[in-house]
Order: sequence, then C-alpha cells, then structure tokens
Amino acid sequence: MQKESPMKNRNQPARTTPAADPAGGIAGRIAAAAAAAMALTLVLTGCGGAATAQSGGSQGTEVKTVRYQGSPNTVALVEVAEDLGYLGDVKLEWVSNTTSGPQSIQSVATDQTDIGGAFTGAVIKLIEAGAPVKAVINYYGEDKDTFTGYYVEEGSPIRTARDLIGKKIAVNTLGAHHEAVINTHLKNSGLTPEEIKQVQLVVVPPNETEVALRKKQVDVGTLGGVLQDRALAEGGVRALFTDVGVIGGPFDAGQYVLRNDFLAKNPETSRTLVTGVAQAIEWERTTPRDQVIAKFEEIIAKRGRNESTEALKYWKSVGVASPGGRIQERDFTRWSDYLQSAGIINGELDTGKLYTNEFNLLETPAPAATSKG
Repeated sequence: MQKESPMKNRNQPARTTPAADPAGGIAGRIAAAAAAAMALTLVLTGCGGAATAQSGGSQGTEVKTVRYQGSPNTVALVEVAEDLGYLGDVKLEWVSNTTSGPQSIQSVATDQTDIGGAFTGAVIKLIEAGAPVKAVINYYGEDKDTFTGYYVEEGSPIRTARDLIGKKIAVNTLGAHHEAVINTHLKNSGLTPEEIKQVQLVVVPPNETEVALRKKQVDVGTLGGVLQDRALAEGGVRALFTDVGVIGGPFDAGQYVLRNDFLAKNPETSRTLVTGVAQAIEWERTTPRDQVIAKFEEIIAKRGRNESTEALKYWKSVGVASPGGRIQERDFTRWSDYLQSAGIINGELDTGKLYTNEFNLLETPAPAATSKG
C-alpha cells in the first residue's frame, strides 16, 4: 500500500502496451483471477474456512481483523491509525510487503488482502477490468513539500519536453503514477502521440535510479522522498519537471480500495477502518514533524521486521491534499486523457462505480490520539 514501488523486472527496455503492462496486469487475467478468488471465498465460507469477509452485516458478527500488505522501512496510514487507537477493536493482520501499488490492489481484488492502495490510474484500470473493488479514501498525494521530481544531470543538454524524444526515463513501474505524469507533461508540451511513443520508460528500482542517472544508463531519473533529498544533497542534478508542477498544485494521487463484498458484509468495520485512516491523515497533517517521525520510529521498532528507520528523518508531510482524504470526482477525471491515450478507457469515466465516501465519517478535525503503547 504504497504510492509506487520497485518492480523486479528492471531491465525492461521501454514502455509496454496497456494489455501487456506488468504493473497494471492483463485485464482478462485480473478479472478471471478476481472471479476465481471470489468463487473460492464462497466455497471456503460454506466450509467454515474463510475468516475475512464472510458472515457480516445483518447475518452475523462483522470481521474485526483486516489483512493488509506493508512496505519495508516505512509506515502506512492504516498502521498509524491502528497505533493511535483510531481503529478501536479492529485489528490489522500484516500479510507481507507489497512490490507495487498495482500489486497491492490486485491482492485485494483476489481476496489475498482486504485493503490496498495504488495510483488512481491503476485503480481505474483494475475496476475497468472487472475487479470487484471500490476506492474509499485518498491515501497519498503531492504538495509543495512531498512531490516527485524528474531529474537530469546538471550538464545535460535536455531542457525541454521535446528534448526527451528518443531518451530514456527511469521509472519504478509502468502503467502507474510516473507514467501518467510523464505522458501528461509531454502532451501538455505539444508532443504528438507518435513523438510521445519515442520517449522510452525504463523500469529501474528507486534505490538504483540515482546511480543509473549518474552513470548515464538513463537520461532522466524519477526521484521522490529520501532518494530525492539524497541526490540533491550530493549535487550535480537538476529537476526537469515535477508532478506538482505538471498538475498545477497539490493533488491527491492514489486511493485505498476495499472489495465490494467486504463493504457489503462488514459496513461497520469498513467505516471504522476508513474513518480511522482519515483521522490518521489529519493527525499527520497537524502534528509537529518531529513527533510524527518519532511515532513512525516507534511503530517500526514494535513490529520487529528488522527494518531501518534512517530514511524517516526525511519525511516532510502527509501529502494528502483533501481534508480527511475525502475523494473528489476530479481525483479520477484529471487522468482521463492519459487513460484514453493508453487505451484503458473509452469515452467518459463512470466515476460512480469507482469510489465512495460513504464510509468516511470524519467531518471534524481528528481527536487527540492515544497510542496503544
């Protein structure tokens, strides 16, 4: 449940077509896997085997354990919500660490987890492919303090979008946030679809991007967070453009999703979970930075996964633009042009099937938190 993560295939030479995109998944495979998983869940429920989204709502006690994937060396909003006591009697069960946002939400669709998050475009792509999930809250975004930059070496002759034709840009995964921003930047700069196709997107793990840029293995490197700060401290790089600059200000870029059957069978648990995340967003927004970092360090130490807290000192802001992470229609429609050009959608988006704010009950600032200890 992270905004972007490295994919294992870092040697892929260029952009793939939407149908073969390893990050977003093959549409038919996603739909088939989701259907198979739902069928398996029903079978297991009949045998008393499944323990996640069965017997909820009016038919019995709702589930109180929510499965999720984490990210190494970082702390997810759901984890903050649980630690601060915002989830009440709802508990999290860590299943594994995710490899990417698209993989995170595919795990939800196939009933391997109950909550996951990804870039908005990946959420749309999964739902358009028939996956039975719905976005319930924004969980990451970009602002003046937290953003992604697209960097070249200081002496690079690349100055404009047109200079990127025939060049290689390192991204952490295809079909997600970075590709959408790059595509939008190129189109806004006047490049034709054929010219945009000549800009190569190369999958490189984020931790290796700076080195790949400095060794001239790529012409542009996508950097954010601690990796961006470290590269700037080292010097010799400059931002060609940033995602905040392309969009024109702070924006929400990704959502947590829940399965439709989970929402139907566990409405109270869903409300507790989503509202708890909303409270966590506002806690991070309003709490002094040093206290937020200290809480992250405490959570990582308590979960005992042999992780480093070194990068936490670079944390700057929650990034989520909307109060309490409440979803707005424009969170989806701003990517319509990119999604149409990538062949993911035809015509206008049907946003009604994509998201709901029904389970986000936060209407006032989050109350003072009490750590679980």
